[in-house]
Amino acid sequence: MKTRSWLPLAAILVAAVAPAQSIKDTYTKYEYMIPMRDGVKLYTAVHMPKDNPGDHPILMQRSPYSSRPYGPDQYRTRFGGSPKMVEAGFGFAYQDVRGKFMSEGEFRNVRPQMREYRDKHDIDESTDTYDTVDFLVNNVPNNNGNVGLWGISYPGGYAALGAINSHPNLKAASPQAPTANWFVGDDFHHNGAFFLQDGVNFFGGGFGAPRPEPAPTSGPGVGLNFGGDAYQFFLKEGPLSAITEKYMGNRHRFGWT
Repeated sequence: MKTRSWLPLAAILVAAVAPAQSIKDTYTKYEYMIPMRDGVKLYTAVHMPKDNPGDHPILMQRSPYSSRPYGPDQYRTRFGGSPKMVEAGFGFAYQDVRGKFMSEGEFRNVRPQMREYRDKHDIDESTDTYDTVDFLVNNVPNNNGNVGLWGISYPGGYAALGAINSHPNLKAASPQAPTANWFVGDDFHHNGAFFLQDGVNFFGGGFGAPRPEPAPTSGPGVGLNFGGDAYQFFLKEGPLSAITEKYMGNRHRFGWT
């Protein structure tokens, strides 16, 4: 395959904004259900430049927050990353991770990285990234065999894990403010102390709730309203066990009770 020089992924900072019609005019969208080694298929939307001759690198983001809009004729309003990536002729790939939105399988919060793999059923975010990269370079039209991976926060965690035991065609990874250890970081636990308001708000909105089958929505959620005074809200609601039952229905594997 032809090669193309890479821009440093450190240049990826915010979002490259472009009108939806402009993206539709200049990119071709492909939708794939990419098979993983254990048979589970992950929804992946790929956008490749249509008016830029030659083969192109692909910049990928794996996310639990949806790769919408879904449908071959539905285009994003912007691509993530620096506008320089668009100018350089990059293709862009977005994947719903295992168990989220249109992807099959079971979702696990901060899925542990495996130390060894005994058979095809031993999977983690590293193997899912490997299998995805392998599919992209062998199936997406006009790609040059170079794939980059990036993300911020939860997608940043997937970028970090995807760089472990990586596919030879994964040339660069840029994890930005990635999820890591939720018990010692700045997300749900501050050096071990549970961040009550953040955790209940995040999971009460439906994140991480299991769903019976792939769907373009996030799953059941109630949309919490603290009424301007979170302290009084939690005094009124009572113990964590009652809050978990009322707002999450004990649906989540990640718990605190």
